[in-house]
Amino acid sequence: MGKIVAIVGRPNVGKSTLYNRLIGERQAIIDDISGVTRDRQYGACIWNGKQFTVVDTGGFVKNSEDPFEKAIRSQVEIAVTEAAVIIFMVDTTTGITDLDEEVAHMLRRSDKPVYLAVNKVDNHQRLLQANEFWSLGFENTFFLSSLTGSGTGEILDAVVEHIPAEEEEPPSTLPRFAIIGQPNVGKSSLINALLGEDRNIVTDVAGTTRDAIDTHYNKYGKEFILVDTAGMRKKAKVHEDLEFYSVMRAIKALEESDVCILMIDAQTGVEAQDMSLFRLAQRRHKGIVILVNKWDLVAKETNTARDMEEEIRNKIAPFNDVPIIFISALDKTRIFKSVEAALQVQENRQRRIKTSQLNEIMLEVVERQPPPAYRGHYIKIKYVTQLPLAYPAFVFFTNHPKQIKEGYRNFLENQLRSHFDFTGVPMALLFRQK
Repeated sequence: MGKIVAIVGRPNVGKSTLYNRLIGERQAIIDDISGVTRDRQYGACIWNGKQFTVVDTGGFVKNSEDPFEKAIRSQVEIAVTEAAVIIFMVDTTTGITDLDEEVAHMLRRSDKPVYLAVNKVDNHQRLLQANEFWSLGFENTFFLSSLTGSGTGEILDAVVEHIPAEEEEPPSTLPRFAIIGQPNVGKSSLINALLGEDRNIVTDVAGTTRDAIDTHYNKYGKEFILVDTAGMRKKAKVHEDLEFYSVMRAIKALEESDVCILMIDAQTGVEAQDMSLFRLAQRRHKGIVILVNKWDLVAKETNTARDMEEEIRNKIAPFNDVPIIFISALDKTRIFKSVEAALQVQENRQRRIKTSQLNEIMLEVVERQPPPAYRGHYIKIKYVTQLPLAYPAFVFFTNHPKQIKEGYRNFLENQLRSHFDFTGVPMALLFRQK
């Protein structure tokens, strides 16, 4: 299941630069002042056809007044527990520092695959200097320059060997729902409200890590697995790094689920962290249900819910075909409606459409509104088929696959959504040469 790759190391060794290269966006703030990486640092990466989530731990070290070493040690511990693969980054221009030695010692004790990335190796002189890092004792040592990108392909080739391929056909096991969201949004209250006191109906299935408990829900004819992110153990060591820990747990739960139930606070609305989780779930093709919690605390007028729903849909556009439900976990208002929505989204995610039906409908749509011509050439779509993946993915065969523009791609997606129910599910549209 593990699809998290964590980049660990001292400040200023180039973690954010490598992270940006991997996710292909200049998302992190890059600066030479240590501790300047303030953004939420996680994003989706695709390499050799495999998808995974990259976490840049640098984003979680607070200002330089804080004792960095302590924060980095606890992050390495959390990364070792939660990630599938670890990239340990060092800097050839500073040589091996005491902190590098200490992190190396912690990583050697773990059973996770560790790749040592010796950064800033951008000339022959530095390549010679870089050889001293072999003494840290990692057989998977790579010399690279995350600024120019040289050497990053080799380390990625090695890393993805540990990443499982996307599931072809979904396994017929129970759907897995993860309740995600910011701290204090009410995730635990919702889980307690759903499970109630009837603990005999609930069986705890030991999770994949030492402290994640997956709960088997089986009531009222509904059955699924709740991937629990709220079940955080009070580890003394993790206490000051709770933010990083909770983000790692949320990403891990998201990776291991079929449907993400994203809870947002009715009083604050959609915030940046909510959007990060939403976009990650979308990029990873997970089903999504949005719950607006603490609705009981909001002063309401006639159209309060309608206006707020519209505001949320505007924020999450263009993918806004998502169930939005207003709940109160404390008063247990509409909590079972949210379960029904998640089950429906899971059903939509597994929906398979017969090729004959798909072509009958979609080719007629294309005929009515063909793609815009490219340099005087007509673009013809001849055939459509659905791929056997765990989420809806469609291939359109055409004479000019590269010339299908974003606007037309969105038009086709909207048509698929209007003819077949894919509410709550991100879909992939691919264009191939006929």
